[in-house]
Amino acid sequence: MSPQPQAAVGAPLSRVDGRLKVTGKAQYAAEFNAEGMVHAVIVDASIGRGRITGFDTDAAEAVPGVLRVIHHGNAPTLPYRDNSGGSNNLPGNKVRVFQDDRVLFHGFPVAVVVGTTLEAAQHGASLVKVSYDAQRPTTDLAEGEPVAGRPYSRGDVEAGLRDADVTLDLTYHLARNHHNPMEMHGTIARWDGNRLTVWDKTQWVPGTQLELSTVFDVPLDNVRVINPFIGGAFGSGLRCWPHTVVAALAAREVGRPVKLTLTRRQMYFGTGFRPSYAYRMHIGADRNGRLVASDQIIDAETSSYETFNEAVTGPGASLYATPSVRQAYRTVPLDVNSPIWMRGPGAATGVYVVESAMDEIAHELGMDPIELRRRNEPTQDPQSNAPYSTRRLVECYTVGAREFGWDRRNPRPRARRDGDWLIGMGVASGVYHTGVAPAQSRGRLNADGTAEVECATSDMGPGTYTSQTQVAADALGLGMRAVDFRLGDSRYPQTPPHGGSMTMASIGSATLDVCNQLRTQAIRLAVEDEDSPLYGVAAEDVVVRNGRLHVQGNPARGETYKQLLTRNDRDRLEASTSFSPPRGEQRSISAYSATFAEVAVDSTLGLVRVRRMLSVYDAGRIISPKLADSQALGGMVGGIGQALLEHTVTDHRDGRIVNADLAGYLVPVNADIPELRAIYLEGEDRDANALGVKGLAELVICGVAPAIANAVFNATGRRVRELPITAEALL
Repeated sequence: MSPQPQAAVGAPLSRVDGRLKVTGKAQYAAEFNAEGMVHAVIVDASIGRGRITGFDTDAAEAVPGVLRVIHHGNAPTLPYRDNSGGSNNLPGNKVRVFQDDRVLFHGFPVAVVVGTTLEAAQHGASLVKVSYDAQRPTTDLAEGEPVAGRPYSRGDVEAGLRDADVTLDLTYHLARNHHNPMEMHGTIARWDGNRLTVWDKTQWVPGTQLELSTVFDVPLDNVRVINPFIGGAFGSGLRCWPHTVVAALAAREVGRPVKLTLTRRQMYFGTGFRPSYAYRMHIGADRNGRLVASDQIIDAETSSYETFNEAVTGPGASLYATPSVRQAYRTVPLDVNSPIWMRGPGAATGVYVVESAMDEIAHELGMDPIELRRRNEPTQDPQSNAPYSTRRLVECYTVGAREFGWDRRNPRPRARRDGDWLIGMGVASGVYHTGVAPAQSRGRLNADGTAEVECATSDMGPGTYTSQTQVAADALGLGMRAVDFRLGDSRYPQTPPHGGSMTMASIGSATLDVCNQLRTQAIRLAVEDEDSPLYGVAAEDVVVRNGRLHVQGNPARGETYKQLLTRNDRDRLEASTSFSPPRGEQRSISAYSATFAEVAVDSTLGLVRVRRMLSVYDAGRIISPKLADSQALGGMVGGIGQALLEHTVTDHRDGRIVNADLAGYLVPVNADIPELRAIYLEGEDRDANALGVKGLAELVICGVAPAIANAVFNATGRRVRELPITAEALL
């Protein structure tokens, strides 16, 4: 086939759903209205561990409008067919709501109050009295008992560290972080006989469908999950949480649709979080700055009832050419709710440790931090020994150093001042693996010259509607307005979770394939139609532009989709695809970045202000520059929060989260955000997928926190090995 003209992909187009959002016409999960809908409010456990010994619900049930108070003493037994360890290693069905008297963590759902109004349900919930046999929970990472898992080693670590010219034995601590999206998690559930429909905030529509099917033991096709818009999620919607099951259970018990929305406080224990870490890095290098060995022990927070893992070890094993590496990854079960992936999962944590340690070695050797990284650049993946598809990290350093003015950095800490402010610059690498998963898609090319593409993916903000429409429009040779991309419904073809920077690679590949099929069908119809101007033309010589098929190099010879289909009495062409990642020669495929930060630290108060930041990305082909910028700048903002502000505080006496609100849990606001800039290296990675993309959304936060931490050291001479970096740590 002749190359199909590309007009939409690569263009800085505005979001196709932007007008709906700014005018308030985009409907989010909790904004739908089911006829006869009532409201539910969860009663949360006030202890961190123990058993329920009794309920007093008389006062709650006497509230006008309260319909039911449901708890383990009167709830039906749910089948809960086992779904643990299923697709994508997502945990499932470990919190069995209202099935026994156990309390697993502070805030654990112990009852739900259903009322005709939200106010009645809220008031009723406040009157439910629960008695407990309480035990002291274990919620401190330092007090838990680690469970070994996932060891890795290569080379002779002991010999390497013994013979190294410079060794550092460092331990870094990273606080728990919560996602805090604008939209609260909420569910509307409605039963029609044995059929369940839920409107739910989720990043994995098919996953929620599967979970509800297994919990209530109904056929998968009897469950429909709808979620056309998400107001931010950052990973918090990557599994079906207990409140969704509670809503469905309550709806079945009262025989009416039920709406249940978590409060901001409940989000801190009703959904997951980025777990806290203690990460020890014993690392050695020779006098020329070449790494020789690294010994790493990683302790990661998890819940007592599930084991949560994430790929935190990757950067420490493969980012640099270290001959000898040993890693011990250990989970620490605690009396907390389960963690879940948060933006840059695993990599943002691992990169912070590796890149901070690299900066510490550079300082010990008196070497420029970028030069140290260049000297340890691998020629193939050190962990898998696979060749790289593309790895342009050195180019990221070069471009970033030039554009940021790295040559103005004074390597001596505390050397630059601006009045009372100490000025410092820092750099850090970033890496995130390129994920891709099987995905299905369905497409229609209509006789009026429009097209529809459907799949059950989600859009939590990166612009899935827009980017997929761009791919579809170019593949079909249509304008953006002629394509209707539909998502967020389990009746559409199945897709993987919307996360892990794999949506463009996976869903985009399925969209490209199904639209290529439709275009090919139309071309074949035209070249075989004796009444078509394209009759007899070789199919590979036909392209489509603006809905018109024509001979490549001869635009005058052709006709429109509308003319072709109408003449052939076809109201539409249809196609479907089941995309699977191609299997070929093993390659190491990741996206890379270099992030540069300049900070100012008040010499008296210890306050840190980020002055400017630049990131350069090796992320393959950029489908939408405008969306990419939104992702990059948003990732930098998130990284500023991780580095300087975000920290979940737990009262270890009872497991209560002390700062479960946006007054106590600090996130960056406009006043915290300085000059931010993103640069994307031109190119594509065809080893990664047919689109040549490598993923961006996770990468953009990786490297931000260590760049800031390294800049703080350059400004103050004080190395803080704990996130977030607080004023107290710098005084």
